[in-house]
Amino acid sequence: MKSDFFNLNFDKTTTYILLVFTVVYAFITIGIVGFRIDHLYFYLLLVFLYTFHPLTRKMVLSFVFFIIFWIIYDSMRAFPNYLFNTVHIEEPYLLEKSLFGINYMGKILTPNEYFLLNSNKILDFISGIAYLSWVPVPLMFSLLLFFKDRLLMLNFTMVFLLTNLLGFILYYSYPAAPPWYFEAYGLVEKFNIPGNAAQLVNFDKLVGMDIFSNLYTKNSNVFAAIPSLHAAYPLVTFYFSLKKGYKLISILLFCNVIGIWFSAVYSFHHYVLDVLLGILCAFVALLIYNFLILNHKPEEELVKYNQFIDRIK
Repeated sequence: MKSDFFNLNFDKTTTYILLVFTVVYAFITIGIVGFRIDHLYFYLLLVFLYTFHPLTRKMVLSFVFFIIFWIIYDSMRAFPNYLFNTVHIEEPYLLEKSLFGINYMGKILTPNEYFLLNSNKILDFISGIAYLSWVPVPLMFSLLLFFKDRLLMLNFTMVFLLTNLLGFILYYSYPAAPPWYFEAYGLVEKFNIPGNAAQLVNFDKLVGMDIFSNLYTKNSNVFAAIPSLHAAYPLVTFYFSLKKGYKLISILLFCNVIGIWFSAVYSFHHYVLDVLLGILCAFVALLIYNFLILNHKPEEELVKYNQFIDRIK
C-alpha cells in the first residue's frame, strides 16, 4: 500500500506553489531583509510540513495569512519606521499623563509609573503568562478552526492580517517610544539599542529563565509602541470564538483579552493610549470584515480558496 508520508510525486499545482514560494522567499530574505539563520529554519519547517503529508500540506496552505503576516513583519526590519517619520518620545507620555494620570502621594503618575511603585509577584506572574500568550493563543485557535471550520479559519486569519496591516500603517505614521524607553533614556533618541523586557524581567526572575529578556533583545525597532497590537490580537480571536458559538473557549479568551490589556500597561511596554489604539485597529478590521468582506467578493474568493485546498493531494 502506497504511503501518503513524504510522497514527493506532487501534482503540478503543488509543485508550482512550492517553487514560487521558494523563489519569492529567497528574494525577500536575501535581497531585501538580509539573510539570517532563522529564515532557513522557517523555510525548512514550511517545506517539511508541505511535503510530509497531505494533511500538513493543507495546513500550510490554510495558514497562508499568518505566513504572509510573518514575512511582512520580518521585512519591516529593513525599513525602520524612524527613517520615515519623526520619533515621538515625550508627546505620548504627556498625553497619557493628562488623560489617564493617577494622583498618587501628591504626584500625577502615568498608570505605568503607578504600577512600577505598586508591583507584586502575583501580578508579575499573571502579567508574564498573559503576555506570553499573544501568539500561541491565536495560533492554537486557528488550529482548532482548521479541523472544525476551515473556512472560518481563513476568515479569522485574514482579519488577523488586516489588523496587523492597519497597525503597521500607524507604526510608520507615528513612530512612538514605549514607556520603558522614556523612563530609561528620557528625550534622547537612540536608534541602535536592543529591545527591553522592562517589568517583564520580574517574570523571568520568578521562573528562573530569561524568557522575555531573550525575546526582547532581538527586537529590532523599539519605536513601535503605537498601536499595541498585543491588545488587538486577543480581541479578534475572542470575536471569532463568539462567531463560532464556543462558550467555554470564549470565556477563557475574554479572560485572555483582559489579561493582555492589563499586562501591556503593567509591564511598562505600553501606555493605556497604545492599548486603546490597538483595540481600535481590531474594531476597524472587524468593521471592514463585516461590511466589505463578508457576503461580498472577497468572501467568495475565500470560499474558492478553501475549495482549492480541498482538492490538494
